Amino acid sequence: MGHIGCQNFEPGLIGSMALHFDPAELLARIAHVTDRLRAECLDGILLFRQESMYWLTGYDTAGYSQFQCLWLGADGGMLLLTRSSDVRQAKITSIIEDVRLWIDAAGANPAATLRETLGGRIRPGARIGVEFASVTLNAQRGRMLQAAFAPDVELIDASTLIASFAVVKSPAELAYVREAGRIADEAWRQAFAACRPGNSESDILAEIYATVIRSGGDPAAGRFVCGAGDNALLCRYFTGKGRIGATDQVNIEFAAAYRHYHVALMRTALIGAATPTQRRMHEANIEALAACRDRLRPGHSYGDLFDAHASVLDRRGYKHARLNACGYSLGVSYPPTWMEWPMIYAGNPVALEPGMVVFMHMILLDSETNLAMCLGETFVVTEGAPERLSTLDHDLPLVV
Repeated sequence: MGHIGCQNFEPGLIGSMALHFDPAELLARIAHVTDRLRAECLDGILLFRQESMYWLTGYDTAGYSQFQCLWLGADGGMLLLTRSSDVRQAKITSIIEDVRLWIDAAGANPAATLRETLGGRIRPGARIGVEFASVTLNAQRGRMLQAAFAPDVELIDASTLIASFAVVKSPAELAYVREAGRIADEAWRQAFAACRPGNSESDILAEIYATVIRSGGDPAAGRFVCGAGDNALLCRYFTGKGRIGATDQVNIEFAAAYRHYHVALMRTALIGAATPTQRRMHEANIEALAACRDRLRPGHSYGDLFDAHASVLDRRGYKHARLNACGYSLGVSYPPTWMEWPMIYAGNPVALEPGMVVFMHMILLDSETNLAMCLGETFVVTEGAPERLSTLDHDLPLVV
């Protein structure tokens, strides 16, 4: 397949940058990554995840559904290959100086254009890291990339290289995270006010979206969960909304984002009354979250968090209703998901470090009783007790 060549970006379009971090912090991130590249004997890395580009350079776009790639060499050199609609965006929002363009056309092969553009920056026999686990680099484009760099370049899966740095937040990042937490609490209050008999699940979702945007936040990277009645046992977004009954259960999970940094919340609200069974489920979730919170500190792993959650819920008789994961890291995220590496599941050895932001959800979906009960919130790992990012209490949300 033929390909269309790239074009240099016009310097006159640079304008003023819209950076959300001090350039010195971005340059320090680049330095840490290039040190890692050299330590792992990689000549450079091809970045396809939009989160990585934003974290490393400030580059902020929704154009990653199409082919684009940021090259970072072990020597610190950078080059972005993107489309015409994102060239100006890259110059205005990032510290990237070398922005190249691949042209949309019949028969275009942007992977071949990328290899041609990098030219002498990649020597024969080079070892190059690649973010293969990326929405941008789908299977088709991945095959194009491998064909373009074969046979003289070895492509190494480095999908978590940037994520392993980004999972620990800087003070500047934590300021954005705390603002997202403040917005999330307010969004919950507005959502709960709309959680009334006769209203629809859409009324609740509308309050959350409106509150986040009016508060200066960003659209979240994932779709919100809101289900009443039988729908409360669905822990994913679904189309087609129902009404809240006079006696009902309403499950709500969402994340507020600020500068693309996410903080999530999850609650199950009850309408009319709470049965003894529902109260026992809620008490189990409170105990499980407390057990996880006790282990959310250095010296433990993500797998330890899962074990704490499972031991409480299993002991209370809810093994059949719990899930096989109970949370994940949060940070910079773009659609389709706000989940960040790593997840909380059995045996995950990733160690907890100060500065990590972790969402822990205690989810009980009991198909035997057709009852749901969920409790989740986000914390910052510190040297001691974790920092809560929510001021909400853990009382059972009840509408009477």
